[in-house]
Amino acid sequence: MKEITVEELKQKIDNGEEFQLIDVREPFEYEVSNLGGENIPLAGVLIESDKIATDKPVIVQCRSGKRSAAAIMQLEQQLGYDNLYNLEGGILAWKEKFDPSMPVY
Repeated sequence: MKEITVEELKQKIDNGEEFQLIDVREPFEYEVSNLGGENIPLAGVLIESDKIATDKPVIVQCRSGKRSAAAIMQLEQQLGYDNLYNLEGGILAWKEKFDPSMPVY
């Protein structure tokens, strides 16, 4: 599984690179704090796969990186995606590195 660090994600954002960010946490988690990605909870990731790009890099994130890894495994194994990157450490790593005041449960 391909992974990306929060530092690499921030660089992509700062450089204005084209990619899609998918947050696979539950809506209530997304409301507490998010990085501006599209919220598609893990349970619905296959059902809503038509919302996930196939023509550009897609970074998948959750709280710590575990659910996003599970989402990527489903999408790669069942639908053949090959453009997915797991955000190492998830939003917890982003908070630690860039935004200590970010509310995360």
